[in-house]
Amino acid sequence: MAGSAAVLLACGAAALMAMPSPRGEVSFKDVGFSIADATHASVDFQVTKDPEDSASCAVQVLSSSYAVVGWKQVTIGPSEEATTGHRLDIRTDSLGVTGGVNACWLLDD
Repeated sequence: MAGSAAVLLACGAAALMAMPSPRGEVSFKDVGFSIADATHASVDFQVTKDPEDSASCAVQVLSSSYAVVGWKQVTIGPSEEATTGHRLDIRTDSLGVTGGVNACWLLDD
């Protein structure tokens, strides 16, 4: 019984998160990354949103064992264009092998 309730609750939460935002949506695209050394990496990405909206994105660098070795959150403010390009420098705990955006979400006004 408790398992069924947990499954229903999880499905409801997933459906709520999948619903489009009434203000609009935000999407992202990884463009590239570079690993300078064991303590620094850069991630290039694009964010598409309504130009007047602000969004926040979580960007991460992963090791060869898929562990997060660097993570940074960045705010993307209003702009003139719907799609904007960004480069984020991230400090890492150890050598990364890949980097990209984990998630982006719209910020409340």
